[in-house]
Amino acid sequence: MPDPLLHQINACGDPRVFTLAEAEAIFPLVRRVTQQAYQELEPVRRALEAMLPTNPVIQDIERQYETIVKRWVGKMERLGLVVKGLWLVDFDTGDGYLCWKFPELRIGYYHSYHEGYSGRVPLRQVVEELDPDWAHA
Repeated sequence: MPDPLLHQINACGDPRVFTLAEAEAIFPLVRRVTQQAYQELEPVRRALEAMLPTNPVIQDIERQYETIVKRWVGKMERLGLVVKGLWLVDFDTGDGYLCWKFPELRIGYYHSYHEGYSGRVPLRQVVEELDPDWAHA
């Protein structure tokens, strides 16, 4: 049986507009892919921290780091998400963003297009106070 999420894969750099239900449906995949990338990157990050800048191997380790991060960014963009930082993605709702940062367990925040991560508001509050269309589709 075909994976129902495969139809949601986009070309890189082609963000899509999500309803809350669509974002929540794809979220387990987003979290799983992010967790795998995080676990792959962690030993590379620790190796970089432990190295002296003059170590001749440092460039190889930096390339590994960059490759892992770029692969994760590409996967997030193909899912239609907007990558805002390392392990930080936004789901565009058409009037702002549902915001998630690993290792949060759910999509729990929202911010407007003009606000960034520091302007995140609890999603429940936004739904209760503003009753946006994207929360009901």
